[in-house]
Amino acid sequence: MDDFAAHVRAALAERGISLRGAARVLNYDVSYLSRVVNGKQLPSPRLAEALDQLLGGEGSLASLVTAKEPSEHPGGACSDIAYMKASATHLLQHAERYGGDTVAPAAVQVWQAAQGKLEAGSIPEKDRTGFLAAAAESAEVAGWLLFDAAQWDAARTAFLESHMLARHAGDRSMQWFALDMLAMLDIERGRPGEALRIADELLGRRRVPPRIALLAEVRRGRALAQTGDRHRTLTALDAARGRVEESLSPRDPGWTWWVDDNEVRWHRGAALLDLGAADQATSTIQNAIEHVTIPDGRGALHLRIGLLSAFKDEKAWREAEAELESIASLLRVVGSGRNRSILRKVLRTIEREPQVPTWLSILAKDTAATLAA
Repeated sequence: MDDFAAHVRAALAERGISLRGAARVLNYDVSYLSRVVNGKQLPSPRLAEALDQLLGGEGSLASLVTAKEPSEHPGGACSDIAYMKASATHLLQHAERYGGDTVAPAAVQVWQAAQGKLEAGSIPEKDRTGFLAAAAESAEVAGWLLFDAAQWDAARTAFLESHMLARHAGDRSMQWFALDMLAMLDIERGRPGEALRIADELLGRRRVPPRIALLAEVRRGRALAQTGDRHRTLTALDAARGRVEESLSPRDPGWTWWVDDNEVRWHRGAALLDLGAADQATSTIQNAIEHVTIPDGRGALHLRIGLLSAFKDEKAWREAEAELESIASLLRVVGSGRNRSILRKVLRTIEREPQVPTWLSILAKDTAATLAA
């Protein structure tokens, strides 16, 4: 899978074709294509053949795709590394659809088991670097799922541990990821100064890959919005949006597969909300909802809570009612402590709003009671 992804990334870069451009020509979902191109998902034989035609591979890409599973799995450190990578993919896919609450403990278990083996000195020297890199990724996955489960302190510990493990492994890509996640956490917890420091550090590094710079601009924009600096916020987010249009770079780490224009679109909407521009935020967030990959998953719930907040600020009560009903439906299948925490705050502001109609106030109270159950 890694060989296939590397060949496709190199061919796209050589021909100056963007990921979105390739998805449009091939008529494939850009998120699926992104996961394949960054080695996060196996390509179908049909996609491999389509990429061969687009990139002039003459069958070389299709030949890299095989449905055969290895008949034996190596033991020891190699088996542990393979399991860490496989579990990361599975746990993240589950969380994207159903939220991180139920799978966060499993991710922590995988990470801490690896940590224990490192501390016990039971990993052979020849496997140590690869094991450290895999453990760093496991810590990052655990951190993200803990973040989505609203276990903030535990998430910060996992991100810091991921950064340290990646540094020992010499894995610069995962170090960048851990820093980005820490900036994300700082923004969530209302610490824009810390997020700005991390973003500026990443942007100040030489030859930082395009998608890393894009994420740093996003974090910078979100942090600046929390300080009320409208001009610099929009400048940073415009820069991020411009970077999305750049051709896929072979230097982009594989974990950046999820970074696309819809991700930037949502963050722009959230920043506009922080700046008090609910009227502009509404259309931006609605646009993001229209392009969400899983319309009944965790991401859609997060976007809809943001839209509810925008309708509340605009005093668009009927629209808020419809959105709250959609959210209630998603809450029945998505377990995300972070989203529930955000929703509680929005519901409290709706209940306290002096102009809110009685029927919406009752609906807000009923939804809050469901969250508490």
